[in-house]
Amino acid sequence: MTRSLQARWTDFGPALACALAGFVLGQFFGNATRGYIPTDSLFYWWGFQWVNPSSETEHGWLILGLSLWLFWRNARAEPAAPNPADRGRALAAMTAGLALHGLGYAVQQTRISILAALVFMWGVAVLAGGRRWGRAGAFPLAFMVFAIPVNVLDTAGFWLRMWVIEASHLLAGLAGIGVVRNGTQLFSPDGTYQYDVAAACSGVRSLMALTALSLLLGYLNFKSWWLRGLILLLSFPFTYLGNVVRISAVIFAAEWFGQDAGTLVHDWAGFLVFVIVLGLVMLVVGLLHRWWPRTALIEPETAAPFWSPPDRSRAGWLSKPAAVAVAVWVLAAGTVGATRHFDQLPVRSDTGVYLTADGINPVPLPPFVGVDWIGRQSAVTAIEREILPPDTGYSRRNYVALHQPGRQVFLSIVLSGRDRTSIHRPEMCVTGQGWTIKGSFAHRFDYPGHPEAGLPVTVLRLEQEVGRDGRMVPSLLAYWFVSSNRVVATHVERMLLGAWDRLRYGRADRWAYVLLQTDARDGEAAALARMREIVDGTIAHFQKPQSGGLTEAGAD
Repeated sequence: MTRSLQARWTDFGPALACALAGFVLGQFFGNATRGYIPTDSLFYWWGFQWVNPSSETEHGWLILGLSLWLFWRNARAEPAAPNPADRGRALAAMTAGLALHGLGYAVQQTRISILAALVFMWGVAVLAGGRRWGRAGAFPLAFMVFAIPVNVLDTAGFWLRMWVIEASHLLAGLAGIGVVRNGTQLFSPDGTYQYDVAAACSGVRSLMALTALSLLLGYLNFKSWWLRGLILLLSFPFTYLGNVVRISAVIFAAEWFGQDAGTLVHDWAGFLVFVIVLGLVMLVVGLLHRWWPRTALIEPETAAPFWSPPDRSRAGWLSKPAAVAVAVWVLAAGTVGATRHFDQLPVRSDTGVYLTADGINPVPLPPFVGVDWIGRQSAVTAIEREILPPDTGYSRRNYVALHQPGRQVFLSIVLSGRDRTSIHRPEMCVTGQGWTIKGSFAHRFDYPGHPEAGLPVTVLRLEQEVGRDGRMVPSLLAYWFVSSNRVVATHVERMLLGAWDRLRYGRADRWAYVLLQTDARDGEAAALARMREIVDGTIAHFQKPQSGGLTEAGAD
């Protein structure tokens, strides 16, 4: 082996060993959830999001390619010397990555484990290429955050959609076009065209990609981080403007040429949003270059080699890269042990709902509510049982008013087991069933006989198109989550409290997700009254009363 190859192996060998430790951990002990994506692999879980349209992260492949190119570009822009080995920082980063993965696994949040993998990879880069590769890889790895699915954007997307519709409706009015707006619907008074501005049209699907590309343009053109941040922030109003232009173009095309023309513009105008947003960003970049030329990023005249050997002058055991690799393997083995421990956490037997003798399912709901309602069986579908973990519990009925068979209230309870993915945000489910969310509000149901044990709930306003005439049918859906000692109205509260219980008490609490849905064609007040009647007649049968956030049996 030549001296050059031996020198490279001295640095790359331990780094490859650390990378292998990270790969083994991520591949076989990387994912704590087994619900919708039943895999142990962190990499498969993440990659699946990039090919799954409902995850709205299909731009992940683009982000990955750009990140690899950025690392190559940055490394060649860094001076070859000085290049301190910085192995202490490399070990600290990999240790932090392993600890962060342990946290993500403990609370069953794979996204935290993805962040951990990025931190770990930065440590591997520093070990292999010294501080020079550390500087080169910092932004590309941070850029990969844009490839992580973030479901919280659904809420932002709803408000973005409403603002886009409001602005487009206003512009149409200023142009003399009499468009009628009803929630997320826009239609002509004579019925010649009608559109429902769905979530895909709101811009949320393109928001992450456009934000990432805008930040990339700022990063490549300016050396000041405040200017790069400015370009990033400008992408948000530009995305809003682009989507207003898109929806307005649909309205004008439909007004002038009919429904089919509007549909054609709608299908192809998504590209127009990218042109508008990136065009405006590039315009701002050009103006800033003209006004403040000193802020422009100047590329080096000559490119440095992609890799240069780190300085090995540091004394002590950290001067031996192999020692760092051994330490990382020991820590990775400890992390594997921690993941096995979390997999075996006891599932709390006590729950906030009454159980059948098997301890898995909630008790069957009562077949009658008073003398006015009969509860019909509603079977759990084979698809639900296939997708959700096997220890998920169910109980549901469809209550029909005897005096008005058209008035019905669907009541469902889904009880989680060890895996938190047994239950999820209702917003994901209803949109998948073809419903459009028009809004939401907080509400409270009483627990009969226990005035202190009220039920905080979230109520969704829904609409769905039915029949050949395209009629929109309104509906109300109310939901809440209950554990052995808490009742909460939102998915975020449930996630945070469940994660805290797993960390603090070392146990997996079982949460029940309770849902009611009813037709709202006779108005929201009447729909809420029906829900309240069903709650009053069933709640004491299936749910334990709560007091001050704790069950009457007491807290832990």
